[in-house]
Amino acid sequence: MAKVKLEYIWLDGTAPEPVLRSKTKIIDVDSFSGELDKIPGWSFDGSSTQQAEGSKSDCLLKPVNTYPDSGRKNAWLVMCEVFQADGTPHPTNYRASIDDGKDDFWFGFEQEYVLYKNGIPLGFPSTGFPGPQGPYYCSVGEGAAAGRDLVEEHLDLCLEAGLNITGINAEVMMGQWEFQCFSKGAKQAGDDLWVARYLLHRVGEKHGVIIDRRPKPIKGDWNGSGMHTNFSNAEMREVGGEELFKSICEAFAPVKDDHIAVYGSDNDQRLTGLHETQTIDKFSYGVSDRGASIRIPVGVIEDDWKGYLEDRRPASNADPYKIADRIIKTVESVSVAVQ
Repeated sequence: MAKVKLEYIWLDGTAPEPVLRSKTKIIDVDSFSGELDKIPGWSFDGSSTQQAEGSKSDCLLKPVNTYPDSGRKNAWLVMCEVFQADGTPHPTNYRASIDDGKDDFWFGFEQEYVLYKNGIPLGFPSTGFPGPQGPYYCSVGEGAAAGRDLVEEHLDLCLEAGLNITGINAEVMMGQWEFQCFSKGAKQAGDDLWVARYLLHRVGEKHGVIIDRRPKPIKGDWNGSGMHTNFSNAEMREVGGEELFKSICEAFAPVKDDHIAVYGSDNDQRLTGLHETQTIDKFSYGVSDRGASIRIPVGVIEDDWKGYLEDRRPASNADPYKIADRIIKTVESVSVAVQ
């Protein structure tokens, strides 16, 4: 029998966005390769995570996905849903509300974040600010990029966990970075991004660096942090057509407030119409337009109007489960009408 470490990961009841929580269970097994049926359920004190009262504090963890954890010996990461003691999904469990039959939707999240140490972003002077934005995007070298060792370590952990990280780059503000995570299926996409975030925070612990996912960490003429969301379904990828794509884009306009409501708190500080954003109270779309709410990639037109769209409004702190669910609802309202 071998001892295996299982790191149960879940989302707590913190508002307006949940916070990651985790704890380790040790199990004895003859062999283990991440099989969910070999992982027992577990409980936790919901009164300490804003998910229950002290008099009825038990909440249940249901394992839903596993990933190898190369950062620890004989260890696996276990993404979990939270259930109430009576076996029903907890009100904070938004993953449970996503339709299991929506696996033809693909999502690519572009997660931006800022590395903080001693109260300031990495690369910032102890007082004042570095030089204006311009040289930091996709930069290399001292004085232009800061925190690369942490970013590279995070990338390796994600790849070894089986996450489909498709790229990383330094972003427009000093100390700001991005990774891109692509997944098939709404639930899988949410699981993968939350686990990638978990690993990022854990690497931050090791380096004594805070991972800041606020949408506007530095006020003034500095880029905020977003989570541009690329999405498609089978119809967009395989059938396509200008009518379909423009109909989908136009369907987002009347429900723009419903989308903004789940696209992250304090997003008004980022969506100002500056720094490659549309204002939060307006909706627009355009080909290759990074100042629009939704960008139609030029490659879509070149491929006979087949492919994906990019929603540029989600903030860096948004919940990917909520984003995916809201996008699916809007896209499906159009797909049926166009056929």
